[in-house]
Amino acid sequence: MPTASRDTKICNTLGLHARPAMQFVDVANQFQSQITVYKGGEEPAEADGKSVMQMIILAATEGTPMRIEAVGEDAEQAVQKLVELVEGKFGEE
Repeated sequence: MPTASRDTKICNTLGLHARPAMQFVDVANQFQSQITVYKGGEEPAEADGKSVMQMIILAATEGTPMRIEAVGEDAEQAVQKLVELVEGKFGEE
């Protein structure tokens, strides 16, 4: 099964609050791949990228390092779109 992953970090000032978490999950659910998000930093954690609650619980603030991993036929496309969303500051700025 194809896999893809990429490191990024939360760039928007308000971090991964409810609205960006919803946007992330909406994009993630456009793909068949399983998506996992790993939060780095002082309090590492992981979340199912297709679960709003798990994404919000990550409590990722501005500057938090993240790794987005996908497993499935469209893994590369999923990771690319999700990284673009994160690095585009969720359209907030």
